[in-house]
Amino acid sequence: MSYSNFNLERVKHKFHLKTIEEFGIFADILPVESSNLLKQILQDNLPIAIASNSEKARSEMIIAPILVELKRKFRDEINLFSGVNFTVDETQELNGICDFLISHSPEKLFIAAPIIILVEAKKEDLNAGLGQCIAEMVAAQIFNQQENNEIFIILGVVTSGTNWRFLKLHNTDIFIDLTEYYLSDLNKILGILASSIEQFR
Repeated sequence: MSYSNFNLERVKHKFHLKTIEEFGIFADILPVESSNLLKQILQDNLPIAIASNSEKARSEMIIAPILVELKRKFRDEINLFSGVNFTVDETQELNGICDFLISHSPEKLFIAAPIIILVEAKKEDLNAGLGQCIAEMVAAQIFNQQENNEIFIILGVVTSGTNWRFLKLHNTDIFIDLTEYYLSDLNKILGILASSIEQFR
């Protein structure tokens, strides 16, 4: 068993989570202006990724450049890991590969606490990815606690690259924003991602 075996109902009951599902949970967060470099990269990559319509293409050509932009903005404050094994507790089925993971740490060669953002790439059905993403967020919470680095809020993202859905975990409350953001909302997407890092400033 692994993260991918969790759906929303199962992860909620197994970890005794309370879900709060609302529109506009992140509505008040200010946008962050994207660089001309990112705009050009997405303009070049988008037709290829959409035509291919595979999770791998969307992940590499749309999602990764956006997260690299975030890394560029915050420099050594954060590190980005892609396609890493993140096994925290196999007895609770908290094991498997995370598509993208962001830690608030200068460490580049290994995952260090605190983990603050997890991004799960899905080709089409974002709702189907919620359970897996939440399981990864619970694992991040446990990992941070084990490293004596308790973070109050962990951000989760389920995205196809063109569509983005945001979640946040606070203790045992999981907030699911029913608002779906699109690439036309790129600056807002960057703003929401950045807000999780700026809580440390």
